[in-house]
Amino acid sequence: MYAQMIKSEATEDDPQRLAEFQARIDAGEKIEPKDWMPEGYRKTLIRQIGQHAHSEIVGQLPEGNWITRAPTLERKTNLLAKVQDEAGHGLYLYCAAETLGVSRDEMTEMLLDGRMKYSSIFNYPTLTWADMGAVGWLVDGAAIMNQVPLQRTSYGPYARSMVRICKEESFHQRQGFHIMMAMVKGTEAQKRMAQDALNRMWFPALMMFGPSDKDSVHSSQSMAWKIKMNTNDELRQKFVDETKPQADYLGLTIPDENLKWNEETGHYDYTEPDWNEFFEVIKGNGPCNADRIEARQKAWNEGAWVRDAMMAHAEKKRGAKANGAAQ
Repeated sequence: MYAQMIKSEATEDDPQRLAEFQARIDAGEKIEPKDWMPEGYRKTLIRQIGQHAHSEIVGQLPEGNWITRAPTLERKTNLLAKVQDEAGHGLYLYCAAETLGVSRDEMTEMLLDGRMKYSSIFNYPTLTWADMGAVGWLVDGAAIMNQVPLQRTSYGPYARSMVRICKEESFHQRQGFHIMMAMVKGTEAQKRMAQDALNRMWFPALMMFGPSDKDSVHSSQSMAWKIKMNTNDELRQKFVDETKPQADYLGLTIPDENLKWNEETGHYDYTEPDWNEFFEVIKGNGPCNADRIEARQKAWNEGAWVRDAMMAHAEKKRGAKANGAAQ
């Protein structure tokens, strides 16, 4: 009923309401679940928060693959804790999306049938332990770059969920950097392994910010509604500017011959990712797309009995409460 109420109200778009809504956004006010909102605003949030939530959940898969193979007990426990954090992030975000009138079951079904996506980076394999360092350093670093501004996004539940998520992602990034530092201080083979991980992860990490602004179909409206606070290209540039000195400190080489400091712009020039590759991965043609969806489908199917049991228990409690009230 609550979901139907949100949807029916949100479709009542008239110029005055839209102008009042935009005025609230421009004034920096937070939009809350029971507030009126345009249908496009609601749908855009569901798409973005749902994709974010799915990315946290699917992102556990390449890391979970290394828990039992981590080189030390400390590394195992650290990675296990990180994977647990990612599961929690997904749950926070599913809860935020549910306030918009969509259930997590609906969002999961949309993921499994291709109507919803997750971050393209998780369709690449993690081949060595050094990849756990590169994922933490680069992937979580890119995630932080994306997510810190979202603490100021216009939708209240989304903004509030990002506060804790960003704190934990920051820790994950430092954890990854620490793994890379340990690798480069090890044997020559370990340093080569770290360099190889950086070589493979660099351009997929740049793709995490989404397509170039000129090719992005959502950015302008999302910026106007303050669902997004920065453009894709702004965030990508900031990521490059901050990551290059970190690579230098580690003694690693970013795999881009065009990467150099530009005195005029005050930024690093860099090579654009292969956007054809990006769109192919998004379409489902990446190295691990099928494996990731198969794993989520398996979890969905095998978890059916838990969902059924919880629904039956809730129904039983409602029946007992109704009988008690009748007496």
